[in-house]
Amino acid sequence: MKNEKERINVTKSSMPGYEEFIEELKPVWDSRWLSNRGAASIKFEDMLKSYLNVDNLYLFANGHVALEVAINALNLKGEVITTPYTHVSTTHSIVRNGLTPVFCDVKETDYTINPELIEDLITDKTVAIVATHVYGFLCDDDAISKIAKKHNLLVIYDAAHAFGVTYNGVSAASMGDASMISTHATKVFHTIEGGIVCYKDQNKFESLSKLVNFGFSSPEDIDYIGTNARMNEFEAVMGIVNLRHIDEEILKRKKVAERYWEHLDGVQGLRILKPNKDTEWNYAYFPVILDGFKFDRNQLKDKLADKNIFARKYFYPITNEAACYKGAYVNADVPIAKYAAEHVLTLPLYADLSQEDVDRICDAILNDN
Repeated sequence: MKNEKERINVTKSSMPGYEEFIEELKPVWDSRWLSNRGAASIKFEDMLKSYLNVDNLYLFANGHVALEVAINALNLKGEVITTPYTHVSTTHSIVRNGLTPVFCDVKETDYTINPELIEDLITDKTVAIVATHVYGFLCDDDAISKIAKKHNLLVIYDAAHAFGVTYNGVSAASMGDASMISTHATKVFHTIEGGIVCYKDQNKFESLSKLVNFGFSSPEDIDYIGTNARMNEFEAVMGIVNLRHIDEEILKRKKVAERYWEHLDGVQGLRILKPNKDTEWNYAYFPVILDGFKFDRNQLKDKLADKNIFARKYFYPITNEAACYKGAYVNADVPIAKYAAEHVLTLPLYADLSQEDVDRICDAILNDN
């Protein structure tokens, strides 16, 4: 029998008021300047620099191409130490740049890359570390930076989940040589589609603004083998308007997470990942680890789906086991990452998720029927 209760998706995009968006869009509409760094993009960049507390950033069409171009801009050759517990985009960005990923296992506490294991993987071919801030939990940047400095390596963070997150007051966007933030529609902060690369050294990333535009350095000079990766003005306008409301949207998400905690804290066989006291979190996701619970991860996912509630196995599979890599990396020693991929379920979490719907989700998890 069909479940008649309203569908709850794992996420739902936050949206500004329609009139507010249209008002901000009017100058773009009138100008007919819809791409190629118009006034909206420049305004949006300035707002982001202030909010994220960074000096340099560039806007992209999406998060994947942002990370791929950021790596491309560094003109690297060799091996990159990275994590298998991430969206496959991270690994693709490395491989599509002709680099070899070397997979490092993750920490049990938050499933970010384990710095204690990195040095054993460094060889004379290692050129960089590409690490992922998972679910908004930040990598141990202090430890990673020390290793990178010792071995003369670059550090790039996939910060797709980490918009607005800080640790001891330090913005995730300012960590590493560069950080990529996704602004896809499903993220805490979105521009419909989009991505941001924040970077420190303008000289290292001098080619970034050319690579996004087919490699043109002037109207008649093509100095790089580039791509088309520019954010358009409609997306920039969405970013401008959403940024005005981001703090209140994160607060709404926090209330959703707190409601989950009320119901699920201390439940046997169900572990909840939480931020530590020094992290200003963005409540991007609500991951739970099922081990010894009355349902395993797959059973619970299916049980919720039967009740029109859609959770997600995220991340699954670990990227070194993706079919597209044809077994090239299956011997990577990453047992904790593999465990996480087999036991984590991310529950619905978005700003407009009602307290009653959280109660409904938790009731479906805890009850046998």
